Amino acid sequence: MIKNLSLFKRLKIALGLVITTALLVILTNAQSFAVFTNINLTKLPQYQADIQVGNREQGTGNSISQVPSESSQKTHPLPSTLARWQDETNSGDYFDEIKPTKYGYLIWSQFPVKVYLETPNINNSNQSQQWIQTVSQTVEEWNNYLPLEIVENPELADIEIIRKSPPLQFTPGKKLPRARSALTSYKVYKKDNSLDHRFTILLSPSQTGKYLLAASRHELGHALGIWGHSKNEGDALYFSQVRNPPLVSARDVNTLKKIYQQSTSLGWGNNNNLGM
Repeated sequence: MIKNLSLFKRLKIALGLVITTALLVILTNAQSFAVFTNINLTKLPQYQADIQVGNREQGTGNSISQVPSESSQKTHPLPSTLARWQDETNSGDYFDEIKPTKYGYLIWSQFPVKVYLETPNINNSNQSQQWIQTVSQTVEEWNNYLPLEIVENPELADIEIIRKSPPLQFTPGKKLPRARSALTSYKVYKKDNSLDHRFTILLSPSQTGKYLLAASRHELGHALGIWGHSKNEGDALYFSQVRNPPLVSARDVNTLKKIYQQSTSLGWGNNNNLGM
């Protein structure tokens, strides 16, 4: 009888430990979930982070040992598509919001600009195809103003678009990192004795439907040379997503045309200024 009581007590203690441990796990998970839910998932994301990696100007292959001088910056002929563009509405532009890099403006000089769309790693083939179709639509939209071509080989691409979550943005003074809906970055390198550049666009898998369309349209605008943001929510390059995303506006195209009338070191060869 005594042995049975002793066994019962041991079982009772063991059961108590199991219950306590289970409660601890539940409370820990609940606390983690509470922290996560402090993030306002209903707030429309901003695009402010996609410019902050613009200083990733490492060379690939031959490194750039010197910054090109301003005297090496020249203007390229205006692409025929932009030369023909006329804004009959006189909508203006936001060129003052576009800042040149140390290489000048991020202008393409060889056309068509080649764009590679990475096939998403999604189990559902229909979703994967839908992603490709949505992003391809934005390529066609911008193709009206600059000649673009979708290529199947990423090594041939000037712009690569990938379905991948951008790295979290850590803001000083804030404990929680901020998620980003999209991110555009570029690098500059030497090619055939001239400066060239290449863009990478990351589109978060959380972006779907019209918001994926808006994010792709916006980021592609950056990669084509609009390295800045509009303050007008009617423009595709507005700094934040809106509930009813606009198409490429006349102001977007006016700004793009003015950018392509500026000087740049990109696309020009100058052995004395490229550190060759």
